[in-house]
Order: sequence, then structure tokens, then C-alpha cells
Amino acid sequence: MAILSKIRERSMFLILVIGLALFAFVLDPSTIGDFFNSSKVNEIGEVNGESISRVEFAEALDAYKTQTRNRVPEMQAAKTVWENLLRQKIYKAQLEEAGITVGDADIFNAICENPSIQSDQRFQTAGVFDRAKLKEFLVTIKETNGEEWRLWQNFMTSIQNGLEKTTYDNLVAAGLGASLKEGETQYMNNNAKITAKYVQIPYATIADSLVVLTKGDVRNYIEKHSNQFQVEESRDLEVVRFDIVPTKEDEDAIKADLAKLLEDSTVNNTPIKGLKNTTDYAEFFEENESDISLDDNVKYKVQVPQVVADDIFNGKEGDVFGPYKDGEYFKISKITKVTQLPDSAQARHILIPFMGASSADATVTQTEEEAKKTADSLLTVVKESPAKFADLAKEMSSDKGSSEKGGFYDWFPYGQMVPAFRDFVFESKEGDMGVVKTPFGFHVIKVEGQKNFQPVVKLATFGRKIEASEATENTIFQKAETFAQELANGKSFADAVKENELNATSAVGIKALDEMVPSVGNEREMVTWAFGKDLGIGDFKRFDINGGYAVAVLKAKTAKGLMPVEKATAQVRSILVKEKKAALIADKMNGANLQDIASANSQTVRTASDVNLQSPALPGIGNEPKVVGAMLFSKENELKNKIAGDLGVYAFIVEKKEQPAALPNYDTFRKRIAGERKAKTFQLYEAVKKASDVEDRLSSFYGIE
Repeated sequence: MAILSKIRERSMFLILVIGLALFAFVLDPSTIGDFFNSSKVNEIGEVNGESISRVEFAEALDAYKTQTRNRVPEMQAAKTVWENLLRQKIYKAQLEEAGITVGDADIFNAICENPSIQSDQRFQTAGVFDRAKLKEFLVTIKETNGEEWRLWQNFMTSIQNGLEKTTYDNLVAAGLGASLKEGETQYMNNNAKITAKYVQIPYATIADSLVVLTKGDVRNYIEKHSNQFQVEESRDLEVVRFDIVPTKEDEDAIKADLAKLLEDSTVNNTPIKGLKNTTDYAEFFEENESDISLDDNVKYKVQVPQVVADDIFNGKEGDVFGPYKDGEYFKISKITKVTQLPDSAQARHILIPFMGASSADATVTQTEEEAKKTADSLLTVVKESPAKFADLAKEMSSDKGSSEKGGFYDWFPYGQMVPAFRDFVFESKEGDMGVVKTPFGFHVIKVEGQKNFQPVVKLATFGRKIEASEATENTIFQKAETFAQELANGKSFADAVKENELNATSAVGIKALDEMVPSVGNEREMVTWAFGKDLGIGDFKRFDINGGYAVAVLKAKTAKGLMPVEKATAQVRSILVKEKKAALIADKMNGANLQDIASANSQTVRTASDVNLQSPALPGIGNEPKVVGAMLFSKENELKNKIAGDLGVYAFIVEKKEQPAALPNYDTFRKRIAGERKAKTFQLYEAVKKASDVEDRLSSFYGIE
């Protein structure tokens, strides 16, 4: 049903597009060419008047996908490429304005300094990096290999972009110094000790219910601080999911089908062996379409499904178990072998690689046949003289990780080594030697030690994933369709949710280039729908989602620009409430001295001794940097009143300010200030970007106008 629904939706869309195109052509054939050649279609943005074309963006996106091997989701890749293009153009413009150019020689020098390039054997002579070889290589592929040259061009562009960024950042950082006077001022201000008497009236003395907050208050605040409340265009949705979940009846049916596979049966007069009697397990798994692969490895007790572990390890070869539920599967198992193995072992080996083996580098010249002969010869030697094993491993093994230790591997568990190596070490006896082939080459192996012998089994475990039946999926689909139909008939979303005993979730602040929808997952189609040009508040649609269906309703649209009052309220409420409480408290802080102010407000006069800006804590209250800062710059013995802090409103008198001892030199503090400023160059790009004239129409590339 879900697949049919998608086909229906895609078909209608294609028919509509084709129909509109034909209609436009009949009216005026030239309009199609005009449409596709218009600047608005060909451009998706501007930076300080310089356009970013669709072609430029598409090529950059394609290069990025190639570089990341398509491992990055589409929208994430689009955002990254867009930001990269903006960054390139902004930095280039800044450098041009400063009269600085990053040239070809700079780029080539940077490539030559790249560690991966220097270590590339193609560009080395006698093991040393050769600039001439690299230059010759680039000239050759430019003339003969267009595809590889394109990849190198992308690499060189990324090098250039990095150089431009670094150059500009360094230019700015060079001017971010500090004077000795600044160092002295910072030292004096941070270390001056203040002794003061004060009265605090906490904000908590005013009940929240006494503070009236209006939309006008919020609007005035966000307009006054408009830079902090700029938002992108977004949409708010409410979504109801209809998950396709297997029912108990579905589980019972799967379990019953598996039970039948234990026994022999007859199909069209052909006898079929069940798991109990079959010996060709690969054929049994293939013919009966197991959802898990046949695993022929031995299993320790902790490695078998724990729901049947005790039964299996009390069983014998040929016993069958199940059907039993293990996670997302129902399974049946048969013991095909019972034996004893150690749980860990020690071994020594000599690795002889051959051309094409995983461990082979350019120095390996032996064929597989020659490597086998070498390994066999070494085995003969070490069998006759076991004491020579360690020395031969140091001399001839290509496994550098163990050769220095005479080829020795200390205690390792069963599953650590590749299968052929593991099987020899764990299934042979202590002291046995032999030659084993693995993807790395031929190993001359000696079993040095084995411990903790215990029972192990081999199991043929057949499984079926627990999935909803077609009948269950159809039922869920009908529920989603019925819910959508109720909305179409005029029932409110809230009423429909309540009457059908469903759960609705909110997806707030969805952006045009988002892929993820909260509580739903990666649903780009839903995001695109939410930004439909003619979509209105209350419009809805049913979607096929991963694992079921969803009905989404558009609840709100937010335009690009200043955040709406409704959305800003929660963010600024605490700030405005504190401001209003401060005003109410200030009205009551009247008096000629601290004692009068304290008495009028049922508070006490407190003392703060030796507080400073480095630790601006008032005794018994907490950190109040604004108040301590005000104390620092107040005159001694002068009453200061109605000073709003973080925790309340204050009146204070500074009794004494003790300056720290003068230093012979303030260079340490000067350097600290300069370092802090230069450390913030990472914020430079965002500042320059904010000052640039950027027009972002990237969403139009993905069909959202």
C-alpha cells in the first residue's frame, strides 16, 4: 500500500509538471527558453553584488560529494558547500581590497608541503620528495587524464581557499596587540580589593504574579535588541505517526512457520528435510530464505542467544531448539558440533607475504607459490630447531608489530585473529607448528600456550525477522487515511487526535534546507511540502515515512527577519520579569543612608570585605559581577542606590579600596590581553560575513521559493 501511494503521488506530480510545460509552450514557445535563461533561475545567491550561479554551486556540490564519497546527507552537503562558497568569495574580496593575491606559486608551495604529497612514492626520487616529479605529473594528467586533473583542481582549490583564509586571519591577528597601559589597567582593576557595606533586596521578594508582561513589552525588547533576534524563515508542524508494528498475531504466525521448518515435509510430492534431519545447512538456509546468515564459527556460552544458552550447553550434537525469540528475530537452532576449546591462547608466527596480499607493499616480489615454498622451508627449519623461531621471525617476518618480539603474540581471545590463524591456534595442541594462509600471506605458526578450556558448540541458527504482516500494514494505512479524511471533513486536528486516542508531537522551527523532522526522522519530502508557496495554516498531508505513515499539519509560518513576539516571549520573559521587579524594588529603596533603606524593606546591612573582579562574590549571596564592578568605580564613602544586579537590587557604600602592589613591568598582562584577542580570530569570518551583503536563495535550488 505504501509503495502504491508513492507511485500515485509521483505520477500526479509528473503529469502536472509536463502539463504546465506544454501549456506554456502552446501559448508562447519562447517562454520556456526565457524561463530557463532568466537570471533568477540561474542564480541562487549573491555576495556583495557577486552572483553565485546554479552551475557554480552544482559543480562545487558534485566535487564535495566526490571528496566525501557521498557519505554526507544531501542537505548537510548543500549547506557545507554553500558556506564554503560564501567563505571563498568573502575572503577573496577582503584580500583584493587589501591588495593581496594568493598566486599559483603559493598554491604549489603549499601542495609540496602537504605530508600526504611528500610521502607519495610517485613524487619521490630515491625516497626523497621531488618537486620536479610532482610538476611533471600535473602537466601530464592535465593533457591526458581529464577526470584525474579535475580531482586535482578541486584539491588545489581547497588549498587556495585555506591559504586565503589563513593569510587574511594572520593579517588581522597582526594588528590585535595590546599596550603596556592596558596590561597595567587590567592588573589594577582585577586585583583591587574592595570593602563595602551594602543592602540587597532580592528579586524573590516580588511575587511573579505581581509582574504584568505584555506583548508590547516583548516587542519593544526584541526591537531594541534586534541583532539578537534575527531568524531564518521557518515552519512549525504538528505530526501524528502511525507506526507499522507487528501484532501478537503476526509474531504467532512467524513462530508457527518456523516450527514447521524443524520437521520434514513434502511439497509437490517432493520430500523436504527439516532442520532436525538436514545435513546441508547452506542449502536449507537458502531454500527457506533465512533472514540471518549461516554462521559456522564455534560459540562460547556467552556468544549464543542467552534465552536458550543453558539448554544448548546441556544438549548434545543434533539437538534442536526453538522457535525462540531473540531481539528482533524468531530463531531455531541445531547443535552441529560439540567440543572443548581454550578461551585464550599464545602464539608465535612468521609472516611471509606475496604480491597482492593485504600486507604486501611495493618491496614484496614473491609470487604466492614462491611465498608458500619459503614458508614451508621455514617450517622445516623451526620444527628441527624450535629455538631458532624467534630469531627467524625478527629477520624474516613482515609483521613488524610482532617481529621485534620474535613473532610472539601474548594471550589473545578467540575472536581476535583472522579465521584461519585463529582456527589453527585454538584447535591445535600446545607446541604444534604449521603453515596457514590468510589474506595477509602465509604464516608459520607455533602454538605457545592455551588456557581455560571449556565447552563450545557450532550452531546452525536460522532466523526470521519479526515484521508486520501485509494485513497489519493495510490496517495501519487505513487508520492514517481515516485520520486524514476526518481533517478533510473539517474536524479540528486536536479533536481528531483526542477522539482517535493518538499522540501528536510538535516540530518547531523547521528550516527550508533541513532534512530531519523531530519525532519523524529524515523526511525531506515533508520539509519541502511545509514550504509550499500556496500552503496555508491548517493544511495537512499524509506521508509515507520509514516504518509507517505520518499526517502533518502546518501550524505556523515564520518569515525571515525579526523573531515573532509569540516565539520570543519564552526567551525574554525572565529578562523582562527581572527588569520589572528591579523597577518595583527601586521604587521602595528610599532613605538617606543604608540603615534607613534596610529598615524600610525588612533587610539588614551587610559587609563585604576584600572582594575583587576576579572573584566577584558577595558573602551569603553569590556572584554579583555587575555590583562589584560598580563598587570598583565608585567613590569611597558615597551612597550608591538602586543598582540592579543578577540576584537583586543593591544600595552600597564603599568604605575602602586597596590597590594591589605596583609591578616593575606589565608585559605579562599585555601579552595575555593580546593572546586573548588573537585567540578570537575564529570569530572573524562570522563578523565579516555579517557585515557583507549576502542574498541567500539556496532553497530555490531544491524547489523552494
